[in-house]
Amino acid sequence: MAQTSREIVTRCLKFQCPERIPRDLWDLPWAVDHIRADLDEANRRFPGDFGAPAAVYRPSPRVTGDQYGIGTFVDEWGCTFTGLQKGVIGEIRDPMVKDLADWKSVKPPYETLPEDRSKARDAVNRSCAGSTLFIRGRCNPRPWERYQFLRGTEDAMMDVMTQEKECLQLLRSIHEFYLKEIEFWAGTDVDGIQFMDDWGSQRQLLIPPPLWRELFKPMYKDYCDLAHARGKFTFMHCDGHITEIYPDLIEVGVDALNSQLFCMDMAELGRIAKGKITFWGEIDRQHALPSRDPQVVRDAVRKVAKHLYDPKGGIIAQFESSPGTHGPNMIAIFEEWEKIEAEARAQS
Repeated sequence: MAQTSREIVTRCLKFQCPERIPRDLWDLPWAVDHIRADLDEANRRFPGDFGAPAAVYRPSPRVTGDQYGIGTFVDEWGCTFTGLQKGVIGEIRDPMVKDLADWKSVKPPYETLPEDRSKARDAVNRSCAGSTLFIRGRCNPRPWERYQFLRGTEDAMMDVMTQEKECLQLLRSIHEFYLKEIEFWAGTDVDGIQFMDDWGSQRQLLIPPPLWRELFKPMYKDYCDLAHARGKFTFMHCDGHITEIYPDLIEVGVDALNSQLFCMDMAELGRIAKGKITFWGEIDRQHALPSRDPQVVRDAVRKVAKHLYDPKGGIIAQFESSPGTHGPNMIAIFEEWEKIEAEARAQS
């Protein structure tokens, strides 16, 4: 009998020979507006294996505007983003906390968490039971990025280097809120918990690795420990060149890591991480996905397969339909993965 999407993803994460590579196409709002026909065709021919549970968060009175629109958007923390292009999240131009001494003015959005947890949990569990997809909780903790949103990137970088007590107190406040979020989702029937933080530039980590290990590694370990204690898999997204912390993320228990593989030495990643973590995509969105030459994107898939593919599992065919993506490339990616899998079966 054919494996369900939930079974395919679970076997992939456990290196237990899924019947095929799991698929996860991120259809960003930009793609819906600009390459909708190609996106619909890719989803029709290659349905994704991931889903979301019932929506149980309460609306925040702080939220105004359109997150992906042109103009001003205020999120549930009160951070103000300025959007210049439709379909793309804006940037912080005016940070909330200009003086670190005012860190107590930050009020984490506890009001958005379910008021009746039992009722919310039941709703989530019903949606999980009614689906054969692999379901990830709706939370997405991001302590470093949240700190940047509150302070602005330049001041945030200075804060973590000097480590004034107010910096550590604000980080702790952010972290405690995210622990509450994960605690709720870990108590439901979702299959996985997701969190993120972008830590890499194009060539190296944004801060010295020892400092990262001191301040942030323990937070991610807390998230993984909380999720694993309730039998949930953990998924993390982290952009940039992060080779230096791959072993750390494996150590704290990240099950699947979404990173910009093409920013790094893929052969080195294979040596240090293959068989120890699931590579949750991706395909190069800076050069390959915008290319009008289909062979470029097919070669990109082949490069990932050469260094990271294992028929037993450990890889998810994920990529992002971000601004500039050439629509037909989405289908070409999934077609190439099918060819690679067919070749592997023929050789076994």
